[in-house]
Amino acid sequence: MSNNNSLRADDLRYVWHPFTQAKEYEAEEAPIIDAGEGSYLIDTEGRRYLDGVSSLWVNVHGHSCPEIDRAIMAQLGQIAHSTLLGLGNVPSIELARELITRAPSGLKRVFYSDNGSTAVEVALKIAFQYAQQTGRRQKTRFLSFINAYHGDTLGAVGVGGIDLFHRIYGPLTVKSMRVPAAYCYRCHLGLDYPGCELACFKELEDTVAGNAHELAAIIIEPGVQGAAGMLIWPEGYLRRLRRLTERYGILLIADEVATGFGRTGTLFACEQEGVSPDLMALAKGITGGYLPLAATLTTEEIFAAFYGDYEEEKTFFHGHTYTGNPLACAAALANLRLFETNQTLLSLQPKIKYLEDKLKEFNELSHVGEVRQRGFMVGMELVEDKATKRPYPASMRMGRQVILEARRHGLIIRPLGDVVVLMPPLSVSLEELDAIVSITYRSIKKVTEEG
Repeated sequence: MSNNNSLRADDLRYVWHPFTQAKEYEAEEAPIIDAGEGSYLIDTEGRRYLDGVSSLWVNVHGHSCPEIDRAIMAQLGQIAHSTLLGLGNVPSIELARELITRAPSGLKRVFYSDNGSTAVEVALKIAFQYAQQTGRRQKTRFLSFINAYHGDTLGAVGVGGIDLFHRIYGPLTVKSMRVPAAYCYRCHLGLDYPGCELACFKELEDTVAGNAHELAAIIIEPGVQGAAGMLIWPEGYLRRLRRLTERYGILLIADEVATGFGRTGTLFACEQEGVSPDLMALAKGITGGYLPLAATLTTEEIFAAFYGDYEEEKTFFHGHTYTGNPLACAAALANLRLFETNQTLLSLQPKIKYLEDKLKEFNELSHVGEVRQRGFMVGMELVEDKATKRPYPASMRMGRQVILEARRHGLIIRPLGDVVVLMPPLSVSLEELDAIVSITYRSIKKVTEEG
């Protein structure tokens, strides 16, 4: 048995893959990735694939980025890990300062964790405890949106809104209030944007007005509901939501796990509507796609509610073994420096425009119902009937068929149901971007029109 065959056999024998049906995976002969270089993934047989989803939305400056490599190696020469429970470490302090320097105004404190789910979990627990410690004990609930995805830990599941992912865990969670999101392509009110004048916001306003006394916080993915299929919030929605939370004294949690670090064209999606949330969850792109790290940012006012003598029991009793890990923080610092030295956000703008222009071609395809884009976050919704927007039967797995076809032509992408997703590294070249779009176009056309 060749080494690659042995690895594949061991993969199937020992590894339980996330969000993956093992019976399907066994039949795929998926690549086993051995290396990475720039925008490419390289498998154990030397085949190169464009990384069209940034290794699940995390890679920023490309694989094997020399500056981040060096930062991690330099930190290894100092210390790999030291607990943040009752101690500090240099990279975590420096990173906190740099994050606050770049964050929306008003965010002044950083609480570290390990991934997006835990960053959200921290935000929920802080919001709940803040209410309890500021004399608003009746504020024990959260409001979230249908189609929302905030992670897989139980608190995050409780504010999630994608039943396919979380229905089975319902009995384990504290359920949030949910209101419809602005899924404009399939508007539940049967209206068309922008003529609707955000009629769906009225449902949110009514729910908040009737329940403000018990709402600790509202949580939203600013700009884009990612895992829902790259659903784009209409312009002005987030700004109106911020005003609504301020009117009723409800905290606003911005889940920027997917949208942060340049994915929507600005460092944080909140910036595009001039919104400063009370809490902001960060992960994914924070280390440039190198190491697990997350951060929950919050205001000085919220932090102050946890400050006091030990016997007052105001302490936030939450933490993780690898909270503020020095290696991960060193990678994150290098990642932020590259945003400055490479002028990443400036150089991203012509790529976003190029991508926007190229995506117009997808509207010509018979089974692409809608193309959605915010910056470098793209979703193309496949439909069986374009005129009626009728979806394909789930059993056809059209999204999966498209990504398997793309893989045969050297592109790694991953669908969200029948929404084909593109989210390449921000460092991708125009030539590589053109190849990503072209392969995706041909793959959709072949699967949906040629069979």
